[in-house]
Amino acid sequence: MNMRTAIVVGATGLTGQALVKELCEREEYVSITAIVRRALAFEHPKLEVLVKSFDEIEEADLPPVHDVFCCLGTTQKKAGSKQQFERVDFEYPMRIASLAKKKGIPHFCVISAMGASEKSRFYYSQVKGKLEAELTALSLERLTIVRPSLLTGDRSEFRLGEKAGEFALRIGNPLLVGPMRKYRSISATQLAIAMVCIALYEQPKKVRIYESAQLNQFAYPLAEIEQDISFDWSKHQQGEDDAPVDEDIVFDRTKLKKLDDE
Repeated sequence: MNMRTAIVVGATGLTGQALVKELCEREEYVSITAIVRRALAFEHPKLEVLVKSFDEIEEADLPPVHDVFCCLGTTQKKAGSKQQFERVDFEYPMRIASLAKKKGIPHFCVISAMGASEKSRFYYSQVKGKLEAELTALSLERLTIVRPSLLTGDRSEFRLGEKAGEFALRIGNPLLVGPMRKYRSISATQLAIAMVCIALYEQPKKVRIYESAQLNQFAYPLAEIEQDISFDWSKHQQGEDDAPVDEDIVFDRTKLKKLDDE
């Protein structure tokens, strides 16, 4: 089995946290680096955390890995202005992607949104469409774009609009069939599983876009699902008196197989 490594950018959000935990559970991944603006609330032996402003990230901050997963995203209301929203949802992902290309990282996976289009009448979708277009023009070795519908899960922040939509879709999801299936909500955990499955099992293509209905169908091979998961995350939550997670974590990278040798 080839040992894999990954970077997760934006690991403090709903999907980012779920993705980090999924990657840590996978035996294929031996090292995960989370690049965040604030310390995580959990730790894992495979996990290294880099706390740094996304404005200051440089190529040297990115270790040589197989996959970069970009989970950055906010809302205009939370960002405070269109300019700040575009900084988080467009400028930062483009910066990370450009650095990943310079570093020679073979796979960049980014979370976009259903309905992303530069021609959309909705500003949010316009920005997401612009991001997809610019990332495609960047000519990365392998670009994966995932377009989830409304994301569900336990957020650390309360978003009234999303909570209302989540409640409505929870009731209406079973009624969304046929062409309407694509509007079904998707949990952050399911999205994380889909992203890991895409990286591990899907045939690599220069650019590939996955719609929400496709993302909802991904699952680990049955034999692997039935295996017991030994890591108890509840015992590794950071409390108020615990040491911050952004301390150096010792990991023997000499055991990793270099990308150039694959």
